[in-house]
Amino acid sequence: MAMSRSYPAPNSPQPEAASEVASHLLEECRMVLPGIQALFGFQLMAVFNHQFGEMPKIHQALHLVALMFVTISIAFVMTPAAYHRQAHQFSISRAFIQLSSTLLLLSMILLSLGLCLDVYVVSALITGSDGLSLALALASILLFALLWFVFPRFAGNS
Repeated sequence: MAMSRSYPAPNSPQPEAASEVASHLLEECRMVLPGIQALFGFQLMAVFNHQFGEMPKIHQALHLVALMFVTISIAFVMTPAAYHRQAHQFSISRAFIQLSSTLLLLSMILLSLGLCLDVYVVSALITGSDGLSLALALASILLFALLWFVFPRFAGNS
């Protein structure tokens, strides 16, 4: 009687050690952070432009909300490394991985909202049309939702 070996499906995920998972997670945070920080810098610079004061107050307020979303996103992305370095420097726990994954996902939600608010503000200034600006902002949030949240869930299940 021949013994049969079972091999995993070609695209099935293989379990990784907690240290590997944590390493990937922290690397993802490191990859996202420079882009978020650059965006934050541009958002700050916009406020010091003389035209910013000429913008409608509602657009200024939306830009402030977008700035706050990006600020909180930066804090969420940086928290896993700070937490690991101070609380569990020599160990990796399942709780750390879950907390870090949750913070990274929350940061992506806030980042996408901040970006979409700024898409609205900038397109309103360029086009002068609130309707078109709203459509562009909604299209942007739909794109982020599909690529960052829907696609990974469906692609991961196939």
